[in-house]
Amino acid sequence: MATGWGSLLQDEQQLEELARQAVDRALAEGVLLRTLQEPSSSDVVSYAPFTLFPSLVPSALLEQAYAVQMDFNMLVDAVSQNAAFLEQTLSSTIKRDNFTARLFNIYKQVLKEGIAQTVFLGLNRSDYMFQRNADGSPVLKQIEINTISASFGGLASRTPAVHRHVLNVLSKTKEAAKILSNNPSKGLAQGITKAWELYGSANALVLLIAQEKERNIFDQRAIENELLAKNIHVIRRRFEDVFEKGSLDQDRRLFMDGQEVAVVYFRDGYMPSQYSVQNWEARLLLERSCAIKCPDIATQLAGTKKVQQELSRMGVLEMLLPGQPETVARLRATFAGLYSLDMGEEGDQAITEALAAPSQFVLKPQREGGGNNLYGEEMVQALEHLKDSEERASYILMEKIEPEPFGNCLLRPGSPVRVVQCISELGIFGVYVSISACHVPPNPTTTIAILTERERRKLTATEHEM
Repeated sequence: MATGWGSLLQDEQQLEELARQAVDRALAEGVLLRTLQEPSSSDVVSYAPFTLFPSLVPSALLEQAYAVQMDFNMLVDAVSQNAAFLEQTLSSTIKRDNFTARLFNIYKQVLKEGIAQTVFLGLNRSDYMFQRNADGSPVLKQIEINTISASFGGLASRTPAVHRHVLNVLSKTKEAAKILSNNPSKGLAQGITKAWELYGSANALVLLIAQEKERNIFDQRAIENELLAKNIHVIRRRFEDVFEKGSLDQDRRLFMDGQEVAVVYFRDGYMPSQYSVQNWEARLLLERSCAIKCPDIATQLAGTKKVQQELSRMGVLEMLLPGQPETVARLRATFAGLYSLDMGEEGDQAITEALAAPSQFVLKPQREGGGNNLYGEEMVQALEHLKDSEERASYILMEKIEPEPFGNCLLRPGSPVRVVQCISELGIFGVYVSISACHVPPNPTTTIAILTERERRKLTATEHEM
């Protein structure tokens, strides 16, 4: 799993020239971010950080990740449709984690009123690292699955051209030809398109819930542009805008500025800091509507760390996906060790093992967006503080994956060109569209046909990004 770029990393002068060309090509291709200084404006932009050379992925593991993504699509859908499982799994977490509790309260309100939407859209990204077994063979291990605002599908669609350019400059045309084409933004847009079509209103819009200060806007614009090419119009609004101008009619159709909304695509709403009192009210309004949410609140809850941990428990996959032993085996093969920290003997044992061997574990809170996990001495201090407190139920423990480091140049604005040791994640995007069985007409023949069609509609895009 080493990169094979060793000889190219020795010549500093060559690396600096390659870096200049790579950055120019990245800017030309649209591998862009807004700047830290002006996150609300595109007047001045910079390139998004990337590696000078592409990362190598063992072909067998890439194919495994592609194949199992369809299984993860079905699993996420199954979890999101199973209210009893979500309530039982999150019962301890919502007592101590206010953010998860607020999401769950909206979920319960919507269940009580009755779920209005009949079509469900999932755009998720499953993230992996590679490590070696005891016999030296490479193995794929899942870090997490992101069910809300799974990002970088747009920028990842543009980076292959940058890496091909670098290798072509070096006259490594054979290696350049081996870089796979990659277009997650097209696949993600196909999912939104299918959901929009099933909503059944040609004049309805896609509402993209965005942050006002959004550095990663070009990643989102890639999907918007794909939709516009299909004559599907997207409007960008904040939660605050929904609170002020969003409304439901008597059929719970969603309107924004007087325009009907078919699909709500969240690129905000995954962190506590993104919610004010008004924003929570806006989220409830959206969830009560019959617009197709991506994700709906149940699917967001399905992506929590606590659910991920519970899915690794023996018998849970079999319960959620009955009669599918091969699917269960493919899913379970990607799981790292995951451990509950709920109060009781099981949680006590997990904490004891982590304190005895802290280098082998990661402490994870119920948060998305990166930068929240605790390792090493920080983890030890946190566990010592939490071990006798019910607050520990808002965390899980995970086996620390040990990927093999490799040399490469990380190109960042304002940073010198230098060789560093890197590790990679592989992100596989998955898209599914399903129709809720509870909304299938009562005629048995029709029911069978629609359920069969439902499985066929779990189409999808399984595109990758590194």
